[in-house]
Parts: sequence; structure tokens; C-alpha cells
Amino acid sequence: MGASSIAEKVIASARTLSAKVDSLKFAEPTAYVYNPLDYAWAGHEAYLRRSISGPRKTVFLGMNPGPWGMAQTGVPFGEVELARDWIGVSAEISKPEPEHPKRPIVGFDCEKSEVSGRRLWGYFRDKFGTAEAFFSDRWVANYCPIVFMEDSSRNRTPDKLPVSESGPLYAACDAHLREVITLLEAEWVIGVGVFAETRAKAALSGLPIKFGRVLHPSPASPVANRGWAPAAEKQLKALALDGF
Repeated sequence: MGASSIAEKVIASARTLSAKVDSLKFAEPTAYVYNPLDYAWAGHEAYLRRSISGPRKTVFLGMNPGPWGMAQTGVPFGEVELARDWIGVSAEISKPEPEHPKRPIVGFDCEKSEVSGRRLWGYFRDKFGTAEAFFSDRWVANYCPIVFMEDSSRNRTPDKLPVSESGPLYAACDAHLREVITLLEAEWVIGVGVFAETRAKAALSGLPIKFGRVLHPSPASPVANRGWAPAAEKQLKALALDGF
């Protein structure tokens, strides 16, 4: 399959995922649902076209968008400065409806930095130098495309949803991940955190995929705050991944 064909098929799969999750219903305490594959589609599509030029041996998989990262830019772990200046993505971003007043979407004008994204993409920048070198055989995605918030604006992660809500959501995300991993001919899926690794193993059961995990770079993690990059480097070296 040609490189442009792979990218177009991944883009089509992302559009399908977006439509599926838009059709789902979520009850209290989930009060706001942001789908960046909708209002931030321009950024997400630009990321897909920028990052997919052929098969990818290793895929790093996160949980779901952060409020100052992918929620703003449409780029997984998309801390504004790194998404724009290192990955090379910039786009006009619209707004979700409804929008939480404490979590406004201002796109690439966002002045807050997504710590997880700064750590992840900053490590890849320091390791590979250029985005082209990183993306030559590696890729980054999120398992779930949706941001969930309570009325207070508190983040609500997918693993906190009741089974009646997570079941249909996981089914849609599993199908998308399986399709994309097959299109990319990936050999490795590295979960960024336990949740992502667990969901990847469930979604990709039966496929000839090898799995690994790195510590999640969230500032909520005391271990990550003591030095995420060295910890991740040690974990990746133990897996003997190419480039690490």
C-alpha cells in the first residue's frame, strides 16, 4: 500500500471514529464532552498527513486528550509549542459546543503548556533531533479521542466511566485502533501508562503485535516528576526498540 493511501485510510478511519463517539451518550457526573476529532479536525488531519508517510514499526499510545494539549491542537499529546514548532502542525481550531467556561478552546493561541505533551514530545525531540527522524518509523496516537469533564471542570478519564458507557466507547476505539495498527503494519505498541497498554492488548488480541509500556508523563505522577525522560529511556532500552 502506498504512503499516501495509508494516510488517507487512517484519515478515513479517524472520521469514522469521530462519528461513532459523537453518537454516544454520557450521563452525570460527566457534564461536558469535547471531541477534538470534530472541532479540532483541521489540526488532527494536519497531524496525520504530517506524521504518516508509510508504515510505522512502533506506535506510542496514550489514553485520551489533555485539556491543554490535544484538546487545543488536535495533535495527540499536542503541547502547543512542540506541536507547532517541532512537529510542524498549525491550523485554525473551532470550539466545542457546549464549552466549559473554565476550559476554553483557543487552539494554537493557548498559552498553557500541556506537561505530559511537553515531556513526551520533548523527549522525542531531544532523542531524534527532527520530527522527520522520529516519524520515519514511529508514531503517536491516543486510544480514546474524547475529553470528559465534570461540571466543576474536573477531568474524568475513560476508566472512570460506568460499563454502560465505557462498553460502546471502547468498542469504537478498539475497532479504530485495530484498523490503524493493521494499516501501519506496526510491530510494537507502547502504552503510555497502564490504561493504554491494557486497552491495546484487548483491542489487538490475535494480531502479531508486541507490547510494552512507559511511565505516563503526567504531572500527577510523583515518579514522572522526579525525571520522566530518564525513566522512559530506561524502559524503552529494556524493550530493545530500534532507535532507543
